[in-house]
Amino acid sequence: MPRDKITSLANPCVKELVRLRTAGHRKSSGVTVVDGIREIVRALEAGVRFREVYVCEGYDISATCSRNLEASGARFYTTSKGVFARMAYGEREEGILGVCAIPRRSLADLRLKENAMVVVIEKVEKPGNLGAILRTCDGAGVDGVLVCDSKTDLYNPNVIRASVGTVFTVNTVQCSNDEALRFLRTAGIKVCAALPLAQTLYTRTDLAGAVALVLGSEQEGLSDFWETNADARVRIPMRGAADSLNVSTSAAILIYEALRQRN
Repeated sequence: MPRDKITSLANPCVKELVRLRTAGHRKSSGVTVVDGIREIVRALEAGVRFREVYVCEGYDISATCSRNLEASGARFYTTSKGVFARMAYGEREEGILGVCAIPRRSLADLRLKENAMVVVIEKVEKPGNLGAILRTCDGAGVDGVLVCDSKTDLYNPNVIRASVGTVFTVNTVQCSNDEALRFLRTAGIKVCAALPLAQTLYTRTDLAGAVALVLGSEQEGLSDFWETNADARVRIPMRGAADSLNVSTSAAILIYEALRQRN
């Protein structure tokens, strides 16, 4: 496969990719950066189309992956190591990254099965936490994730990397609190809010039916909106000085408790 070679940091492609590390440019351009071969493969499997692929000299990808990327419309570039280091995410250089169209999903696209498990995350701030939650949701087979009033964009390259590409495999929608609640009420889904001061332990609440597990941000927890509109309020017991766990850890505990009850 013929590839253009990029050796200069002044190349327009390099400058454009660096700009895509900023939320504003991702939003205006409608594309994002995917770092790493596992993440690229998962995006391809989810039907995401790639515009460009950058491969560091000395790094090879499989013929199958190359064919799939070409079929999605990607143009290939080979870069020098210095150029790739400028384009790559932090120090976790894997020798390949791609630029792809940002998937567009809305609540109208969600088709939930009976007794669906939905996860709602409000005002999440850290891309690493959002990515970790999505990875857990993928592993547990969660039916849908609603990211409400988020302070980080869903297709931030750091979210993609932290989720190991599962941001593309989980049915995830960004929406407002009001939109999420209307959707859940219309679908007949019980709203279960995780609150540090709730009276009921999470293990003593019925999570086997159609349920939405609602968790708040790292700094603020859940807003009054969800506390007021919840059908159930649960807590995870804390026996030390801290009053709560990291939001991704809390999400994993609640999700797998719901899965345990279903099994």
